[in-house]
Amino acid sequence: MLRYHRGMNPLSRFLAAFASILGLVGCGSSPMEQLKPGVSTAQEIRARLGAPGMEWPNADGGTTWEYSGQPEGTQCWMLTLNAAGVLQTLEQTLTDKHLARIETGWTEVQVRRLLGKPRSEIKSERKPEVVWEWKVEAAFPGGRAFYHVYFDPAGKVIRVDRREDAPH
Repeated sequence: MLRYHRGMNPLSRFLAAFASILGLVGCGSSPMEQLKPGVSTAQEIRARLGAPGMEWPNADGGTTWEYSGQPEGTQCWMLTLNAAGVLQTLEQTLTDKHLARIETGWTEVQVRRLLGKPRSEIKSERKPEVVWEWKVEAAFPGGRAFYHVYFDPAGKVIRVDRREDAPH
């Protein structure tokens, strides 16, 4: 229980209460950290995270569930469950390792399955192409970064790039 000293002015009381709240919030773990491969079930995951943004069927009878933080977050989690509905793996896919996997010629479905739902889709007025954008982790604190995948009219990757906005 938080106790106030009688001599504390209202501003000091507010700051003490605010610091206590921050301490409590900082002690909690994220919902993803609470999930355990080999233990967590589909029911538990839905109870903690809600319905996935997309469910991708896998060849082995399992599914991969997509939980995207776009448009303003910098994470997309792919949770793979076996046919019995038990979590096998969970991966944050908006990482340099995953972004580097995209190749010229990939389809929109292949890209979406790897990176999750994009932040935005932009149709170029000057070129016959569509650009998907994801907000990703910036290299510098306070900066913003975006990853772009460019598709031709047939829906095939033609190039990728990354844009970093420097901190203000």
